[in-house]
Amino acid sequence: MTSAGGPTMPPAEPTYPGEAAPYPGEPVYEVARPDRITRFFDRIATRSPRWLAPIAVLACFGGAVGYTLYADPTRSAPDAAPTCLLKLTTGLDCPGCGGTRAFWYLLHGDLPAAARHHILFVFAVPFVVYLYLAWASKQLFGWRLPRLTVGPMTIGIFLGAWMAFSVLRNLPWAPFTWFYV
Repeated sequence: MTSAGGPTMPPAEPTYPGEAAPYPGEPVYEVARPDRITRFFDRIATRSPRWLAPIAVLACFGGAVGYTLYADPTRSAPDAAPTCLLKLTTGLDCPGCGGTRAFWYLLHGDLPAAARHHILFVFAVPFVVYLYLAWASKQLFGWRLPRLTVGPMTIGIFLGAWMAFSVLRNLPWAPFTWFYV
């Protein structure tokens, strides 16, 4: 069909539930439809109560606490779990080496030992806990805690410090040997 103004297009149907149809005459672009698995999880997310996500995250954290307490990563036997594959094969500490042991020491209230194993992990824990509490309190109760704004510069500084820490902890002379775990 054509008109004096050019070809007319029938109004397009929304390509995904909840998506608005384009205006008449606006070009219609093909949008890839989500696969069955994505649609399934989208359906679960839209039908789930708001309190489910914070509780699920808390359950996962509880599982991590339970595993850490059960596995006792401070045990130094050769077959002790968990083991770091990079340290096992190269002898070098990876950026995350010592994090599980630091978590174990934090769970037992030994802050100096936790900092000895991974000081940046210990530094980040209060921020991560606050971010979780702010998110969960908003989801569960509608409370709005003051936002902790983490900008790109802050993330860049933290990642740079983490990379410097990862390199310095593998240097074989003092004072960097203090970081070697």
